[in-house]
Amino acid sequence: MERQSLARKIALHAAALLLAAVILAPLVWLFVMSISPPADLAAKPLRWWPEAVDFSRYRLLLSTVENSAGAAFLAALRNSLLVAGTATIAAVLLAIPAGWAVSRTPSIGWSLGLIIGTYMLPPVALAVPLYMALAHFGLLNNVFSLALVYLTILAPFTTWLMKSGFDTIPRDIEAAAMMDGAGLFATLRIVTLPLAMPVVATSALFAFLLAWDEFFYALLFTADQRAKTLTVAIADLAGGRVSDYGLIATAGVLAALPPVLVGLFMQRALISGLTNGGVKG
Repeated sequence: MERQSLARKIALHAAALLLAAVILAPLVWLFVMSISPPADLAAKPLRWWPEAVDFSRYRLLLSTVENSAGAAFLAALRNSLLVAGTATIAAVLLAIPAGWAVSRTPSIGWSLGLIIGTYMLPPVALAVPLYMALAHFGLLNNVFSLALVYLTILAPFTTWLMKSGFDTIPRDIEAAAMMDGAGLFATLRIVTLPLAMPVVATSALFAFLLAWDEFFYALLFTADQRAKTLTVAIADLAGGRVSDYGLIATAGVLAALPPVLVGLFMQRALISGLTNGGVKG
């Protein structure tokens, strides 16, 4: 039995290390590319580590000099933070009452299923009507209108997550609060919502990541630095005839930092929310 237990532990650790290697290898290589001179990236055979470490691309992209690549990158970073943050906050604020209503009123659950069914539509199918609507109201190339478009993607998803979270909270707790004189919304705010905070944090994290990584709508509905997001700005770096792959990798590393920091900050809430969502009662 002890040998089987030892073999099981070794197998589990080996599987975990293999999974970590598969996940981290592209990220490590992205960082290596960002600090490699162009000659090393074009060398044959490929050099897995640069002969001379070069951080000049980071200084270039973090530069605030007007009309520079750094100014464009920082503007796109600011736009991405604003769009993703605004869309995430709005989606969570909508999802809390909507998810609670669907959870506590199963007879209207069909409405959530109908809304989630819109995910079956490819984004390109909605591109034309969304573009025409934004153009009609003069909202093209605007960070807040882009956040509104993202809200149509995030709200059904966050509502579904919140509904699943509320399902795990016993209704008896709410009934007891109402018997003590608490109103409907007071019960939600004082009793239910504190218990659902791990799911709220999980919904916010996933919504932020979805909005941060979105590319298709950002490409269609933005035109310049006033609203262009990071995903589009990085694509622009690869749009020329001669691309600096190290610069693209540097932009990728910098673009990955905000969601990584948010994920680390909300790690406990994420694990708790996912665990609570998988356990009934």
